[in-house]
Amino acid sequence: MRRHGPEGFMARLAARDERYNALVQRLGGRARPAAAPSRALRLQVTAREHVADDVVALRLEGDGPLPRWQPGAHVALRLPSGRRRTYSLCGDPLDRAGYRVAVRRLGGGSAELHALRVGTELLVRAPRNGFPFAGEPEVCFVAGGIGLTALLPMVVDAHRLGLRWQLVHVGRSRGSMPFTAELPPGDVELRVGRAGPPLLAHVSPQAAVYLCGPASMLDDVRGQLGGRSLHHERFVPPPVVGGRPFVLELGRSGRRLAVPADRSALDVLLDARPDYPVGCRQGYCGTCTVDGVRVCVERPDGGLLRLGSL
Repeated sequence: MRRHGPEGFMARLAARDERYNALVQRLGGRARPAAAPSRALRLQVTAREHVADDVVALRLEGDGPLPRWQPGAHVALRLPSGRRRTYSLCGDPLDRAGYRVAVRRLGGGSAELHALRVGTELLVRAPRNGFPFAGEPEVCFVAGGIGLTALLPMVVDAHRLGLRWQLVHVGRSRGSMPFTAELPPGDVELRVGRAGPPLLAHVSPQAAVYLCGPASMLDDVRGQLGGRSLHHERFVPPPVVGGRPFVLELGRSGRRLAVPADRSALDVLLDARPDYPVGCRQGYCGTCTVDGVRVCVERPDGGLLRLGSL
């Protein structure tokens, strides 16, 4: 595991972005802009709206223009209880006056968000993007239920740019699908349930595919794509495959925790400290980074991972 401090990580991240942008431009897409520095914002809930069954949308505003963001970006919210949760931005990137997130009620942090009232203040980390839209000339979006929140700004952007696009949105019922009234006119398929033809049955082989949905949908679409690339964001962290067991040592207490081969350091840390902050659990948002280590996805080369600040 390469760890050379935050400077080394940022240098590797910048180099990766340069390679990504070069590849995307060769394929006819557009380069994504450099990410703005992340900082904490104090925002207020200024509006709340039920947009689907068990889904509420919150508008968050501050005292002035908010940091810019691009389709696919997310923000991390610190809730009144101290919990931290990460949600996709699903508003208009051109609207600098406020951010919008939408949350399906599943319990825990989502239930707390559903209980927020207009006027509540939250600490919000500025947007980050681990799921960028490259703006390829031909694109297909596949959303599973609440997964449309990440894809909606991309769909709107594709329409604005005059790209050839289509959307397949799958939900357990029409009432469970948020923001269907906000979709621009175009090739949109709203499908109740997964029965019927394959999700990509009518998709051009040349189309770039962007997916946000459950693991079963991701596996299904990957199987249909064969070796073609897929841009995706998961609802849940990927399973640990080919891992080796190691020991997690918490430097401040000296406590040692055994991490099995099929679990992450974050999983075991949460067993010991249920209030430990988490975000996307996929290594993108940075919420669970400790001493330069993304404990949700990184594993040590040897048998010991020591976190001195915990």
